Amino acid sequence: MPDGSLQKTLFEEFAPGADTERMFRDCLGRFASGVTIVTARTPQGYIGMTANSFSSVSMEPPLVLWCPAKSSSRYSFFAGAAHFSIHVLRADQEHVARGFARSGEAFDGLLVKENAKGVPVFDDCLARFDCATYQIHDAGDHSIVLGKVWNACFGVGEPLIFSQGRFS
Repeated sequence: MPDGSLQKTLFEEFAPGADTERMFRDCLGRFASGVTIVTARTPQGYIGMTANSFSSVSMEPPLVLWCPAKSSSRYSFFAGAAHFSIHVLRADQEHVARGFARSGEAFDGLLVKENAKGVPVFDDCLARFDCATYQIHDAGDHSIVLGKVWNACFGVGEPLIFSQGRFS
């Protein structure tokens, strides 16, 4: 049993629900995550979205996932994309994250090219995963999009972190 000299952490317990949505968001925000930009090509052109719901899944086959909100105006483009790319941002790229959080067309200032599948990509990031959509699973108000990685690259630097509503 810990002695009295250790600082105690206060916890507020609650059941997640409509009346505790803000508390649930605050609780989830205690987990620090990296920040990514997911890009795809649509019939109208390039589209991007800021996401922190990225995770590795499997080495064989090489799978990663991300989870777009169904309420997003960009959701249908990503749910219908055969290919997409996930860009892991560096610590100095908060402006890129904020740009794509506001607009799916925030490619200004980025040196963008198309990969072999026609997806818009930029090399000025910490890492990139070029993916073919492998599976999409329903997950409440989000979807779990699994991508099979067919190409990956990485650079050097520190990652952009998001926690408790702030970048660091």
